[in-house]
Amino acid sequence: MSRDRGLIVGAVGISALGDFLLWIPLTLHILELTGSGAAVAALMICLWGPIVLLAPAAGMLADRLETRRLLIWASLAQAAVAAALAFALDSTAAILALAALLGAGFAVAQPAEFALVPVIGRDNLNGAVEAARYVGMTAGPLLGAALAAAGGTAVALLVDAATFACVALAAGLLRARRQPGPQAVGERARDGVVLLFRDRTLGVVLTTVLASLLFMSASIAAEVVFLRDDLEVTGAAYGVLFSSWTVGMVFGALVISPRVRAGTLAGAVLVAVGVQGAGLGLPTVWLAAGFGAAMWFTGGAGHGAKNVLARALIQERVPDRFHGRAFAAYNGLRNGAEVVALAWGGMLVVAIGARGTLAFAGAIAVVAALSGVLAFRVSSPEGARAPT
Repeated sequence: MSRDRGLIVGAVGISALGDFLLWIPLTLHILELTGSGAAVAALMICLWGPIVLLAPAAGMLADRLETRRLLIWASLAQAAVAAALAFALDSTAAILALAALLGAGFAVAQPAEFALVPVIGRDNLNGAVEAARYVGMTAGPLLGAALAAAGGTAVALLVDAATFACVALAAGLLRARRQPGPQAVGERARDGVVLLFRDRTLGVVLTTVLASLLFMSASIAAEVVFLRDDLEVTGAAYGVLFSSWTVGMVFGALVISPRVRAGTLAGAVLVAVGVQGAGLGLPTVWLAAGFGAAMWFTGGAGHGAKNVLARALIQERVPDRFHGRAFAAYNGLRNGAEVVALAWGGMLVVAIGARGTLAFAGAIAVVAALSGVLAFRVSSPEGARAPT
């Protein structure tokens, strides 16, 4: 299985790179083509809306079809759509329609990838997979911008298509198979959400995670303004501050999460949410770039560990044959919370400023974590094993 571990880690990393590679070139292109902020918003909705809207159907597909084969076909379809986008750049309607198809591919491929992970191996594999995803998410926009500057939007999209073809190739080389389990009468596409919240432990933990996301992601609109106006950083310091969060995420995924015992997963997720919030908000208390970098590294470590441990908890508490629906539901809920947070994050910056927005978002995440720990200890006999 060591070969399969490398393949699935590489596939997730390349998949994330491909997902994020097209952001900058396609956004800049449609802005230049239309001159409309509404068109850019429509593009984002087309790319990420299907992950939310199609989550139930995508999860059902992942549970009713052989998952490796589903990932191959979804990735090949994404490659074809990305290549078609490269030749449809003169039409806004065509761009939006193809972007929606690409988003549908995201909705299907992501639960298929993560449902395959526990089949290949659980020990430390979640951390490696998440770390690869973070690297791909970070490298994708940078590579997309460089390709767009060097050869234009069409070149960037053709490279994007190649990344999806690489994911299909990696999936095709996997030896692991996840066959569909027996289907019970009355099973529904929305069973993923039901399973996540019917389990008391998962319900408390995921409610806390999603509540914190409604505020944490609002910080995205504030970060650049905070660095410029409050910390007064310039030049390379921007890169150092921003990269400290990502480096922390990788550290949390690879170093912290493997050290959490299986019996304390739920409590550890709640603690990680609190650490993430504290790392985001504390730099607003003491305006020093070095302190800000250290805190953002700490918050990123909480963020990375939280993502790994939440996925491990879902794998542990949801039966294997429902993993496709469970991960699709989790992806849909998480992306929906982030979209809502992004929508009103800009309004918060206008109302209370960038510094206030970051302080508020971090404080709410800490309060959500503390509330989750309290609810977990009160409602679950496993609360006694939660870390303090």
